[in-house]
Amino acid sequence: MPKNSKVTQREHSSEHVTESVADLLAHQEPVDYKRSVLNVAGETWDKQKEGDEDLDAENRPAWNSKLQYILAQIGYSVGLGNVWRFPYLCQKNGGGAYLVPYLVLLIIIGLPLFFLELAVGQRIRRGSIGVWNYICPRLGGIGYASCLVCFFVGLYYNVIIGWSIFYFFKSFQYPLPWSECPIVRNGSVAVVEAECERSSATTYFWYREALDISNSISESGGLNWKMTLCLLVAWSLVGLAMIKGIQSSGKVMYFSSLFPYLVLVCFLVRGLLLRGAVDGIMHMFTPKLDKMLDPQVWREAATQVFFALGLGFGGVIAFSSYNKQDNNCHFDATLVSFINFFTSVLATLVVFAVLGFKANIMNEKCVVENAEKILGYLNTNVLSHDLIPPHVNFSHLTAKDYNEMYRVIMTVKEGHFKELGLDACLLEDELDKSVQGTGLAFIAFTEAMTHFPASPFWSVMFFLMLINLGLGSMIGTMSGITTPIIDTFKVRKEVFTVGCCIFAFLVGLIFVQRSGNYFVTMFDDYSATLPLTVVVILENIAVAWIYGTKKFMQELTEMLGFRPYQYYYYAWKYVSPICMAVLMTASIIQLGVSPPGYSAWIREEAAEKFLFYPTWAMAILISLIILASLPLPLVFILRQFHLVSDGSNALSVTYKKGRMMKDISNLEDNDETRFILSKVPSETPSPMPTHRSYLGPGSNSPMEMSSAPNGRYGSGYLLASTPESEL
Repeated sequence: MPKNSKVTQREHSSEHVTESVADLLAHQEPVDYKRSVLNVAGETWDKQKEGDEDLDAENRPAWNSKLQYILAQIGYSVGLGNVWRFPYLCQKNGGGAYLVPYLVLLIIIGLPLFFLELAVGQRIRRGSIGVWNYICPRLGGIGYASCLVCFFVGLYYNVIIGWSIFYFFKSFQYPLPWSECPIVRNGSVAVVEAECERSSATTYFWYREALDISNSISESGGLNWKMTLCLLVAWSLVGLAMIKGIQSSGKVMYFSSLFPYLVLVCFLVRGLLLRGAVDGIMHMFTPKLDKMLDPQVWREAATQVFFALGLGFGGVIAFSSYNKQDNNCHFDATLVSFINFFTSVLATLVVFAVLGFKANIMNEKCVVENAEKILGYLNTNVLSHDLIPPHVNFSHLTAKDYNEMYRVIMTVKEGHFKELGLDACLLEDELDKSVQGTGLAFIAFTEAMTHFPASPFWSVMFFLMLINLGLGSMIGTMSGITTPIIDTFKVRKEVFTVGCCIFAFLVGLIFVQRSGNYFVTMFDDYSATLPLTVVVILENIAVAWIYGTKKFMQELTEMLGFRPYQYYYYAWKYVSPICMAVLMTASIIQLGVSPPGYSAWIREEAAEKFLFYPTWAMAILISLIILASLPLPLVFILRQFHLVSDGSNALSVTYKKGRMMKDISNLEDNDETRFILSKVPSETPSPMPTHRSYLGPGSNSPMEMSSAPNGRYGSGYLLASTPESEL
């Protein structure tokens, strides 16, 4: 150190030292801490490693534009659940009345937690593993748990994309292959396939032609080669989109995020022109206000909000980590949250416009079939012609005329009415048939499209939309795995991405055997719900209670340039943790009350039947939940008892080009004060990377100067914007 430096002079002075290290460092030459006495961690100096760390922040990929980033977040959060889960919940839970609890919970739970994940990712600029290791090393298992859940979800989610690819290629023919039941020859006699005749053409095509499904999860039946090839294509698409990181996936998002909106708008316009579409929409949005008092409705709304935004997966954090630090992530959180909500409403309008059309078609079919029964009874004198109103014309029988005739017959033949086997043929009954998930996309919607003019075109558009919705969500899900692993272990991006896709394809073969659909149901129901709820609760606790809500709000003020609404302070500290704890408790109760089972397709009966999981399947189910949650206690125990290093009592300070980089995330407040700053604890800087110390509204930081000869605040150094994760 130069002899005339301030520090050397003070060594020979009896004057009481009151200035902080920050004041002293402002006048010093850059020093390499690893070769100096400041290396209190006792680290071995590695020139190559040091250079890599210094360049890490500068070389981190970034989004080409704000639009690309917003589209990526929209593509990730808007997925298949918006199209086939939200409309079902809306219909099941009170129609338009369901929108009220959903919107309330979106504001109370969804928006604050989504904002929190965007903020920590953008501030620390790491994937989920690095972020939570930095904020609270003992809760570092959050990042690993997120990666495992992403892996489990990605395994079965890509199978659904594979199914959509199969239907997409089958749509290039007229008539559509699921529009009619196949004809089989029994000797010289041609008959309709019995399984199809007892169900429907679209149901038969889904279960027999596409899945070739077995009767239970215990009957493997071997691989379905058609779906195996489609799964390979799906993983190839994901691998190509991910291989260059956000440089490749960002460009894919321009199409995969925007195209579904084009298709939805086209379907809405076409659907509104169909006969009966208004009936479907009116049925959908007729509010059943009594449902709003049902706790089950609020639980399902909270669960849908939770998964619709992709909270806890790590994809939100991964995408935001590629942002500039002065990006307004509060605006992003609000925009994406409400775009997600309006997309769900748009998809609901489309679904029920089409299902209203389908309900009218099926109701007319019911009227014709039952009218033929009545004519047969009239011709055999089982029924008297006097029971038929004089204005009824059987050659042009309307639903209204049939209902009038049905009520008269039911009144007169009250004692023997059931023997006649007549159906009421009410439009409301058709509209009340709840369908969701694969049943909506691959059975109900495909059946409706067979009645569209130019049906192959609409089928191609619909399944291409599903592929894009799935691909956008898969890119975000895979980013939740690749970004934290690459950040933490410094593996090659291309090699890890390709290896991950190949491994996932091989494991995913379990989903393309003949019983594979039952495994998809198992993973969808149990692999993510409970572990992700725990993950998000711990994320909230780590930031709000361990790191400190007040300190986090100060960091956001410095990053955004304005102070977020005080609402977020109370939401993060009290409201969201309580709501999430209630949701977790309700989910556990639901798991206990509803015995784990699945709907199996029984070929001989041509119908679905609810079956309980066998013992070995229950073992897999429980293992999924335990395995996804295991990193949380495991990492805590290992670091609590110092079985692995978490960076405790280690202080790394680097002086280079007027910049200070530090990692003191694991030190107690008093340790920070003793090692790095003056004796006053209030002057201790936040362990998260900061530009200046925020002391509250109207206060000036002690490190902020009137002029800035070197760095933004003229203090001779700038706190690094990218921390080094200590794992």
